[in-house]
Amino acid sequence: MAKKNLYEEIIIAGFGGQGIMLAGKLLAQTAMDNGKEVTYMPSYGAEVRGGTANCMVVISDESIASPLVTEPDTLIAMNKASLNKFANRVKPGGLLIMNSSLINTEPKLDDTIEIISIPADQIALELGSGRSANMVALGLYLQKRELLTAEAAAKSLPDILAKRHHKTLPVNIEALKQGAEFAKGCTV
Repeated sequence: MAKKNLYEEIIIAGFGGQGIMLAGKLLAQTAMDNGKEVTYMPSYGAEVRGGTANCMVVISDESIASPLVTEPDTLIAMNKASLNKFANRVKPGGLLIMNSSLINTEPKLDDTIEIISIPADQIALELGSGRSANMVALGLYLQKRELLTAEAAAKSLPDILAKRHHKTLPVNIEALKQGAEFAKGCTV
């Protein structure tokens, strides 16, 4: 049986200041560093910090026709407004990752959609950096989908993180690892 070519569409969404774009850029860079075709499309609300923000990432083994994602295979929702906006778009058989630190209700979706709630903010705070919740959620995604690894993302992180923020590399790498560990405990 021939192996199906990889084609994964992801939306990462939250509010400005949660590192939504950083998570998307890291996912895209990691995929590119590992020989995949990638598109990355950011979308900011009118306000940057505190406003809505989302990004679309497409990862494939072959050329990608459009960066626009209307029905993601995976949604990473970091806040309630983002969950409300994008949850109903997740493809049947898809994956929804919710930040349960800020989302306390689970949406009613197609039964084939796997829903994982992770207290990303809480885990990040326990690591000493509440701003690393994005990396916790991304680590979970990487482990769950098995397209790329948290270790590969850790190697790509210095390339996309501004040099002035390199002091946060250790906590962000640990956040990726913690998210991946959380995913290992998730069973369907």
